[in-house]
Amino acid sequence: MTEKAKILLVDDRQENLLALEAILSALDQTLVRAHSGEEALKALLTDEFAVILLDVQMPGMDGFETAAHIKRREKTRDIPIIFLTAINHGPHHTFRGYAAGAVDYISKPFDPWVLRAKVAVFVDLYKKNCQLREQAALLRGRLDAVPGETRTGDVLAELFTRLTALEESADGMAKQVELSEDPSLNASANQVLSRVARLRAALDALVPAPAGHGGPPPADQRQSTPPAARRPPDANS
Repeated sequence: MTEKAKILLVDDRQENLLALEAILSALDQTLVRAHSGEEALKALLTDEFAVILLDVQMPGMDGFETAAHIKRREKTRDIPIIFLTAINHGPHHTFRGYAAGAVDYISKPFDPWVLRAKVAVFVDLYKKNCQLREQAALLRGRLDAVPGETRTGDVLAELFTRLTALEESADGMAKQVELSEDPSLNASANQVLSRVARLRAALDALVPAPAGHGGPPPADQRQSTPPAARRPPDANS
């Protein structure tokens, strides 16, 4: 997928937005500014974002309230939110951030390399999700366009080939998340794996092609879930 992902940067201070843009420009994605929680919510009405970097301390609607509004909307509730704060207020303040729906909570000054790496992984997860949606739409379109009696032939074989490629891609993504040892990535990674598993289950439910007709292998010779659908690593390990 070559289309650039959009990253929403929310901070009331212009210099902070410029600093974030400087850090994230190397990712070569589309960076969208919002100077308040209200601006962020307006941007979310029209655009789809891979991840949101949200300042906690803003006049008017602060980061916690903004996140609460984002999580209430069905369209935006699954967008990862990384909270940024200038002051470390202790465990209670951090807990409030996670309770508001954040996947990560970073105190300033932060390490630019760490922030860029975290955002890059969420962008990759977002693109994997987009790819899965496109493939699911393709599956529906191809199956709707082909008579039922021919679904077990070349078309079904092609769909299984496409899905296998997606499973391999998801498996590589899961390994990347495991190597990062960052538990904040697990929810987004598991969302991708769940989509792959549902797609595989739906395709497995179709009648397999007879032997020698180029269709998928028998059910007992393939996995019912993608190879990447593993339990996330234990946070204590």
